[in-house]
Amino acid sequence: MIRPILAELQKRFAVNAAEAGDHDLHRRALLGVAMVSAETAHLNEVLDKCERHVAARPEIELLAVRRRIFGPED
Repeated sequence: MIRPILAELQKRFAVNAAEAGDHDLHRRALLGVAMVSAETAHLNEVLDKCERHVAARPEIELLAVRRRIFGPED
């Protein structure tokens, strides 16, 4: 169930996406989405679209979202 979602995110939004954790929990998955952008506004726009896309899938219950943005000072 997860692989098609990851492939769709990568193809549709040009991001990197992977199952990043919770492998040992039944019926749970932790997905990671990453991208690089020169503008924070563009980054937030694309990540918002990814989040809405996953949340809109009827077979998925989105439990939480965390976002970390790294800049040149990090």
